[in-house]
Amino acid sequence: MTNVASSPNTPTSGRPGSASSRANALAERLEQGARALAEFAGGLTEAQWQTRVPGDGRTIGIVVDHVASVYPIEVQLAQRLAAGQPVTGVTMDDVHAMNAAHARENQAVTKEAAVEHLRRSSAVAAAAIRALSDTELDRAAEASLYSNAPITCQFMLEDHAVRHSYHHLARIRKTLDTY
Repeated sequence: MTNVASSPNTPTSGRPGSASSRANALAERLEQGARALAEFAGGLTEAQWQTRVPGDGRTIGIVVDHVASVYPIEVQLAQRLAAGQPVTGVTMDDVHAMNAAHARENQAVTKEAAVEHLRRSSAVAAAAIRALSDTELDRAAEASLYSNAPITCQFMLEDHAVRHSYHHLARIRKTLDTY
C-alpha cells in the first residue's frame, strides 16, 4: 500500500503544518502575472509610461502602481472568506472611489518606484496565499461584491489578486498596440 500522505502529487486537505499544492499554484500564478507586468512595464519609455489607458483614463504608470497597491486588499478580502466571514459593505462604487483616490495621490509615480512596489507587494500577497489550506480555499461566505452570493476564498483570489496583473497587462498592451 502506498503512503498517500507522502506522495508529492497529493493535494492537502488543510492539515496543520502542511503546504497546500493548490495555494502554492495560485501563488505561482500571481507571481507569474506580476512578473510579466513588471518586466513589460520596466521596458516602457517615459512617453509610454504616461500614456492614458482608453476607457480608464489613468496613465499606464498609475495602473501598474494600482495593481501593486490593491494586492493587500484583495488578499485581505479572500482571507475573510477563508475564515468563514462574509465580505460586507464593499461595492463596485467603493472600488471605483478607491481607484480614483489612488490615481489622484500617485500621479507622479515613477517607473522604478511602481515596478519595485509591484515586486514587493506581489511577494507578500503570494506568501499570504501560500499560507492558506485547502479547507480555507474551499470555504465560502457571502460577498457584497457579488450581490451577497456565497463565494469561495479560492474564487475571490482567482477573480481578483491572481487575475489582476494579467488583466491590466492585456489592457496596457492593447493601449500600446504591442500584442
